[in-house]
Amino acid sequence: MLNIHARGFFGRLVQPLAEGLVKRGVTPDQITVVGTVGAVAGALIFFPMGHIWFFVGTLVIWAFVMFDLVDGAVARAGGRGSLFGAVLDSSCDRVADAAVFGTVAWYYARHGQRWMLLAALLCLVLGSLTSYIRSRAEAAGLTATVGIAERAERLIIVLVGTGLTGLGLPYVLAVALWLLVAASAITVYQRFATVWTQSRERTREAAAV
Repeated sequence: MLNIHARGFFGRLVQPLAEGLVKRGVTPDQITVVGTVGAVAGALIFFPMGHIWFFVGTLVIWAFVMFDLVDGAVARAGGRGSLFGAVLDSSCDRVADAAVFGTVAWYYARHGQRWMLLAALLCLVLGSLTSYIRSRAEAAGLTATVGIAERAERLIIVLVGTGLTGLGLPYVLAVALWLLVAASAITVYQRFATVWTQSRERTREAAAV
């Protein structure tokens, strides 16, 4: 649930910047694309090299992820929010997440660390599944916003791991990835359980009519 609180706080914090961007004709979709391209580039360029580059990549990715949060503030300031923008933003989030976990997996694959490769791939799959369950639930008229590891939590955990690893602290990324595997698996279960409960309630209500 950190997503909601973080976006609300950050949105208020960058409101003056958002208003300035609106005056210059910058659109929310442009910000979304720039933020995603920057995060993907940071992951692709730095993470495969490992070592201190993990730390550099973390800073670059974090900066562009924060920049990407400005799109909502710009949409509100300029009254330019759209259904397409919402879909674009969600899709770009998936692309950025895939780049982060995919390049971490790439690094461990190159160095023959199979268990770490497995952890990174599980994080990638479970993170995508978490988002997919929510989108499918909403398409069916249900809600699935519960869970201990939404996107904000997942990014914080993995980037803390990569950043500290880049500074020379051993085993931090390993702990972060396996912790994230467990938290993401719990989140998947929580969302499936929530959808199942709501589905049963809908069935009961329909049978009682």
